[in-house]
Amino acid sequence: MPIEPMTSPLAHFDDWFASATDSGLKDPNACALATADADGMPSVRMVLLKGHDERGFVFYTNLESDKSADLKANPKAAMGFYWPQLGRQIRIKGPVNPVGGDEADAYFATRPRQSQLGAWASDQSRPMAGRGDFERRLAEFGRTFEGRDVPRPPHWSGWRIEPVRVEFWQEGEFRLHERLVYLREGAGWRTEMLYP
Repeated sequence: MPIEPMTSPLAHFDDWFASATDSGLKDPNACALATADADGMPSVRMVLLKGHDERGFVFYTNLESDKSADLKANPKAAMGFYWPQLGRQIRIKGPVNPVGGDEADAYFATRPRQSQLGAWASDQSRPMAGRGDFERRLAEFGRTFEGRDVPRPPHWSGWRIEPVRVEFWQEGEFRLHERLVYLREGAGWRTEMLYP
């Protein structure tokens, strides 16, 4: 059965994401994030989607991480969701911009305390002599913020992919898949069916 276009890729994403969430999958918000550095060398890693709306798709990270260095040098990215149990995949790509400080603060406040402390303690992507070093730093920041809320570190925030292309893929028998792509056109979208 062909994938039917919806009013927008966000409505389509909401529908499929709800199905993935309701199916009981572990971390349905896990996605592959592809970036490239200033020389065009690509890199991919798994991240967790932490928000999405008509403005785009948001994830959070250390602003001194490799992914943030890539995004500062080359502010474009691609994101891919794959739910094999549902036979579905979504691919998103577009320019990337930092989220606002208030938005990052609001999300940071919802994180578990240990995750908040970890954002302070981790020199993400940098060499570490041993796990003990990280655990000592974690304990130090635990003492620093003992008895009070942990503020968002200045080196930790979010990025938003503003989609210009969103593709929905539905698995078919004998690899006769269904593919529907939404392409940004001005303030709206057009859709195309693609060969499998």
